[in-house]
Amino acid sequence: MRKSLKAAAVGAACVVAGGALYGAGAATAGQSTANSTHEPYNIGLLVKDIDTYYGTAADTNGVYQASPDSPYAKDLARIDAAARKYLDQAARKAHHRGEKPAVVFDIDDTLLLSLDYEKRYNYTYNSATWAAYVNKADRPAVFGSAELVRYAEKKGVEVFYNSGLSEAQRTAAVENLKKIGADSNLDADHMFLKNTANPPSYLSGCATPGAWTCTTVQYKSGTRKHIEKDLGYEVVANFGDQYSDLDGGYADRTYKLPNPTYFVS
Repeated sequence: MRKSLKAAAVGAACVVAGGALYGAGAATAGQSTANSTHEPYNIGLLVKDIDTYYGTAADTNGVYQASPDSPYAKDLARIDAAARKYLDQAARKAHHRGEKPAVVFDIDDTLLLSLDYEKRYNYTYNSATWAAYVNKADRPAVFGSAELVRYAEKKGVEVFYNSGLSEAQRTAAVENLKKIGADSNLDADHMFLKNTANPPSYLSGCATPGAWTCTTVQYKSGTRKHIEKDLGYEVVANFGDQYSDLDGGYADRTYKLPNPTYFVS
């Protein structure tokens, strides 16, 4: 379930960058809850902090963009540098052992930035406005994301996508990823989207035709299990902006990208 800034308690959003590399045993690191009886962080101040973190500014077309000089961009650059070093080593080790290394990327706010949507709709979520926004297929790239996709491919690491976008949004997702230069393995065998009408058999424990009950963790970890157990790959790295993108195993290493604008449980 996606929770907007106004629907979720987000008192610790300013420390989101602190948990960039997400490891085993840290499933709740960096997350914020509203269990305290103390007054939560003021939402007006929080929005200002988020704007400062992204360096948010409207471009000449009125589209809100993140600044390449922002703390957000600098955090992403640190994650990118660490990931490149690791992928190079992991790819060589996997190939030496005769394994097929793979990397899994979430899409929303891992590869494609939705800051403009969040700003335009005041950090609230509506399925209709979100679908219209996605279908425009003109979101900018998360800094460094397309380059990291191409780097993994260059190192002989098979690229997969594991997204909460719906099957109906496949065409728009492919078009948008091509626009930002993440034009690697955009076929249906590598891009896994939610198909609630006709879910894959490997999710049968929580999804049957017309009856989808999978949590985000069940869906995404089940897909990674499929990549490993059924397709024969070793998922050496998994990238996502939500902890629910990363929980559930079936990845040697996981990378949490910063996103203080919404929370997906």
